[in-house]
Amino acid sequence: MNSAPRHGGNMQTLMANFGGTLADWIDCSTGIAPYAYPLPPLPVEVVQRLPHPSPHFLSCAAQYYGSEQVLPVAGSQAAICALPMLRAAGKVGVLRASYAEHAWRWQMAGHTVVPLNSNEIEYAVDRLDVLVLVNPNNPDGQMWSSDTLLNLHQRMASRGGWLIVDEAFMDCITPTQSLCADAHLPGLIVLRSVGKFFGLAGLRLGFVFAEKKLREQLASLLGPWSVSGPALWAGELALADSAWQSAQRERLNADADWLGQLLSSVGLPPRGSHPLMQFCPVKEIDQWGYALASNRIYSRPFNTQDIGVDAIRFGAVAIHDRGEFERRLRAAAQQISPAK
Repeated sequence: MNSAPRHGGNMQTLMANFGGTLADWIDCSTGIAPYAYPLPPLPVEVVQRLPHPSPHFLSCAAQYYGSEQVLPVAGSQAAICALPMLRAAGKVGVLRASYAEHAWRWQMAGHTVVPLNSNEIEYAVDRLDVLVLVNPNNPDGQMWSSDTLLNLHQRMASRGGWLIVDEAFMDCITPTQSLCADAHLPGLIVLRSVGKFFGLAGLRLGFVFAEKKLREQLASLLGPWSVSGPALWAGELALADSAWQSAQRERLNADADWLGQLLSSVGLPPRGSHPLMQFCPVKEIDQWGYALASNRIYSRPFNTQDIGVDAIRFGAVAIHDRGEFERRLRAAAQQISPAK
């Protein structure tokens, strides 16, 4: 990579080019749930005291994720930035079509990044020091089975290597697909995010699951009080609320079914899907990008140079935005092909 990755969620740039206010836009540019966990008023003592994860907070996290090998971090991005500094320079395999921060951070730390297509992983793994996989993958929702990942881990760990599995989008999927419960194994590192599924991205709360020695090294690198008091307080409430979690999964799955059908009806059939994203390869990438923005739909374009295919990723659309989103999407489709 020659430059820092671009991300969704930057409404200011879109508004500068296409006008409108925040309220005028439907933001589908991220993989963040459009329904936030309903937090009560923040107790003042949460911001008055230095933040320390309480035993109850750690217990809630262990129960939710199924593992006690847990280190809270200020969003999984904090771990993505720090982990490359815990290894000597080596070869790091990353999926070509995946969350670009992984490749960028390993490259910035002096490692040699090896971009891979999914069908190349099996043949490349024995030549790597670190393999990073996002499961489910962002942006296309591709899944690897736990058996496949554990086999890859065994091959990496036998040579002192790491398998890093970024499970930032795992919460919508069955927990049996997660590797958190296996994180006691040397060389296996699992990342989780609270912000996406719980719709609380601004909190900056995530977790690293790994063996004790590595967690201690990472905690030392990140320093004291690395997770804010409000994040710890909100995370404890959200992780313990199983009834809300079940309802959230139902909402997001229903929204994904509706969105996939709608996108297909306007000539954007998803090639990969997940409750928080729909990945739509498209030939007229520039035309679609302009048409969507002209109708104030903020989507996330990807190009062949970066990931091997021109595509648009749509995040989840809340049920209260369905009618307006459909009207705008069909208007954008008319700009591409008036016959549609």
